[in-house]
Amino acid sequence: MRKLIVTEFLTADGVMEAPDQWHGPYFDDDMARTVAAQMARSDALLLGRRTYEGFAAAWPAMPDAPGAEHMNGVAKYVVSRTLDTVEWNNSTLLGGGDQEELAAEIAGLKRRDGAAISVMGSATLVRWLLARGLVDELDLLVDPVVIGRGRRLFQEGLPVIPLTVAESRMFGSGVHHVVYTVGTPLQKGESGKDV
Repeated sequence: MRKLIVTEFLTADGVMEAPDQWHGPYFDDDMARTVAAQMARSDALLLGRRTYEGFAAAWPAMPDAPGAEHMNGVAKYVVSRTLDTVEWNNSTLLGGGDQEELAAEIAGLKRRDGAAISVMGSATLVRWLLARGLVDELDLLVDPVVIGRGRRLFQEGLPVIPLTVAESRMFGSGVHHVVYTVGTPLQKGESGKDV
């Protein structure tokens, strides 16, 4: 079974929105190696509509940038109820049915042969996947900055989700790279002791 791995840049206060406005000063050689390793272990991307549209506008226009070969060539699965088509190379549109059908479709992708499926950005999709127990790992790069505004990865409404630290490393820049394995969301009334 393939793993579904969420990879995100975050601020210390959990903001993931607009990393172009706060992440740049922390991108160093440690970060470059880590991002390259994240890309190397996946052969598919699962993206929400907004992230897909941003990536589809940017990556084809910079074919020589680091990571562009991977991003432009990898299989891309796009979750959207509003898009009718997806034009970026190797893209497939998901989400034509109800939420249970979508969850089954994503679970089916995980059962296919292949390397990991990465989710980048896509905050709404990530929360939806977490609530349904479809995420296997969170691979987070937490920058040492608080910006106090913007969309956060974890917001109200998520169930209790047990995490286990699988890897933790501090870069010289102060970025904390932490990888969590994700447990099954607890239902109301359940105790974390039973997990």
